[in-house]
Amino acid sequence: MALRSDRVVLVTGASRGAGRGIAHGLAPGATVYVTGRTTTEGSDADGFGGTVAATAAEVDERGGTGIAVACDHADDAQVAELFARIERDHGRIDVLVNNAIALPSEPPGERGFWEMPLESELRLLDVGLRSHYVAAYHAARMMVRQREGLIVHISSPGARTHVPGVHTPPYGAGKAGSDKMVYDMAQELRPHGVTALSIWPGLLLTERVQAHIAAGANFDGGVFPSAETPEYLGRIIAAIADDDHRAERTGECFYSSELGEAYGVTDVDGSSPASYRGWLGAPSSFTATYPTYAEYAASQEGQEAVS
Repeated sequence: MALRSDRVVLVTGASRGAGRGIAHGLAPGATVYVTGRTTTEGSDADGFGGTVAATAAEVDERGGTGIAVACDHADDAQVAELFARIERDHGRIDVLVNNAIALPSEPPGERGFWEMPLESELRLLDVGLRSHYVAAYHAARMMVRQREGLIVHISSPGARTHVPGVHTPPYGAGKAGSDKMVYDMAQELRPHGVTALSIWPGLLLTERVQAHIAAGANFDGGVFPSAETPEYLGRIIAAIADDDHRAERTGECFYSSELGEAYGVTDVDGSSPASYRGWLGAPSSFTATYPTYAEYAASQEGQEAVS
């Protein structure tokens, strides 16, 4: 059945970028906790602006209740306190969107991975792969108890392919690990009514990307099939939460564009972004196995008997 309409949502890494737009798309009727490290406008090192308080206010404007929480997702103690607060405030969590990531301030361009700053590249694994696990760990404890919930990881085609000048080895490893993590979590959460899945968006029109466009980057010149707004992602996640049959998607990875088509969700301008499948291939998939080899062997014997 659909998750409750007055759902409690957490979007990590939402002071700007994908998380901010996702929070916008999930806002109507929901209580949306948004986290990030930026609490003062202009204090972010990247210079792209945005604060958790501003995002929370924008959630209010879109018919939800925004709650800003300053949280560094590299700090497990801060994450534990975040979930303790949600528990105290509401006693439940319905949707977790693991979006937080520590992207370097500049794309790699023509540099090799050995020419990139080691510390910032490794942080991609801490605030990304590792932080996704920690947040899902805390969310699952509440969701299993309430017998329902949705965990979404914002992933990327970088999990399976390499776009020069865009993807780096730590970025790709983090996204690939995140996809497999969702698959494994889904197997254990399935009996408890909790769905876990990954979404691969196309090029997102975040503040960072728009700054690159303003500086002369020609993303429309055949570099990407299409672009989409971060709010489009939020609208899709809301549609999944409303889906009575969302459990059928658990453990899988999906292009945002293909989910949008399946649910009849369009971007803010009414457009339907193109899928990257033909260019970058199918999303990650994993082999379902029988619980034990003995059960597998028995199933093979049954097939041989039929044939």
